[in-house]
Amino acid sequence: MTAGEQVDGPDLTLVQKFGEAIADRAERWMPSPFVFAIVLTYVAAGAAFISEGSGITQIAQSWYGGFWALLQFAMQMVIILVTANVVAYHPRVKGLILGLVRIPKNGGQAAVLVGVGAMVTAWISWGLGLIFGAILAREMGKHAAKNGMAVHYPLLAVAGYMGLSLTFGWGMSSSPGLLQATEGNALMELGFVDRVIPATEWVFHSYPLTLTTLGIIYTSIMLYLLSPPKDHCKPMGHYVDLDADEDSPPATTEADSVSGAEQRSFADRIDNNKILPAILALVGVIVVLREFFTQGLDALNLNNFNFGFLMLGLLLYASPAKYLSEFYEAVKGSAGVILLFPFYAGIIGIMTGTGLVDTMTESLLSIATADTFPVTAWITGGILNLFVPSAGGEWAIVGGPMMMAGAELGIPHGQTIAAYAVGDAHTNLLNPFWAIPLLAITGLRARDMFGYAITMMLLLVPFLAIVLYFLPY
Repeated sequence: MTAGEQVDGPDLTLVQKFGEAIADRAERWMPSPFVFAIVLTYVAAGAAFISEGSGITQIAQSWYGGFWALLQFAMQMVIILVTANVVAYHPRVKGLILGLVRIPKNGGQAAVLVGVGAMVTAWISWGLGLIFGAILAREMGKHAAKNGMAVHYPLLAVAGYMGLSLTFGWGMSSSPGLLQATEGNALMELGFVDRVIPATEWVFHSYPLTLTTLGIIYTSIMLYLLSPPKDHCKPMGHYVDLDADEDSPPATTEADSVSGAEQRSFADRIDNNKILPAILALVGVIVVLREFFTQGLDALNLNNFNFGFLMLGLLLYASPAKYLSEFYEAVKGSAGVILLFPFYAGIIGIMTGTGLVDTMTESLLSIATADTFPVTAWITGGILNLFVPSAGGEWAIVGGPMMMAGAELGIPHGQTIAAYAVGDAHTNLLNPFWAIPLLAITGLRARDMFGYAITMMLLLVPFLAIVLYFLPY
């Protein structure tokens, strides 16, 4: 169905009409993620020129100076994404997904199941939630096509993206939370905070846990209401050649290419040996568990999180050759993210080097009160995420002023982190940066799904405004 085309069948509800209207416009106007980043670079430069009076030379130098500023953090984020991808593609996890897709009986139920699956797993790890949600959306689309169930494939993809667009900000892999839980973090070194903020304040606390539960319920209702009737659905086959959509074979490694008598060589036996990596991975898992045993939930930080997922994947696959093969495939899906990180770091350079980010942050925080601060933090995170879609990158810029402003108003640090983090997650529904791996898995273009993504972003606004204003910490 093209924009403006009339379709016979049941009338659309108001929510469905809203979704289709935005989807039609997004399909015409939404650029690719790379072009989106380039356009935002010009927007940031223009804002610095107008707001700060910065000259072209200063803007260009600031852009160049910031281009590689996120290399360490980018590597940490890519490791989260790749290791989660490897775990999500393990045959046992894939078997779970194939079992789940048989549960729904109609398109609305299918969208809800994909959304809940993505949001729950993203609470554990945003990378796992993103990949799990993408695979679940793809397999749900294939199952629906084979069994004649009407589903709207772009909405399934948005449902698979909801973990990264909502619950991850309140979960175990929250970048601001993990950074503040790390000893000697940047905000401590700069004197903005005087202590580590443990996970018991920003994830394992009644406030973020309640937000997560309410968010999953509300989002599920919206996904169900947005699901169009059969005559308005665009199935997976509208976007993807189902005959050609077979799971790609694992990437071959040197060890994999050897067969027969050659497989008996010492080098090949070492490459495919399961005992050596299994022992190492088991020791690694035990080390992480020991950290939690001795420190409790406060042991959750970025390094422990990445190390744990790395060891878990190695333990699941055991064979070094198989694990490396899965890594090859996972890195391919992360290529777009790796490419765009420096460009968004350049935008950070423009915003910090010209003082634009200080002006934006001070303007927003100046109107905050003790009652409205969580809402203000959410809006601040959402606006900055459009220019810098990296929660940790943003937090490194505004986390200090945000924590100080919150402390002056009597806002607990855990509440500040949770409110800001969901703002960062929320506008992922507009910025397609983190959707790149999902788009690769589902076979969609950004313009195919971001109409419904933007619709979900708008539908979440009243919910987030109400819960952040009224829910006590």
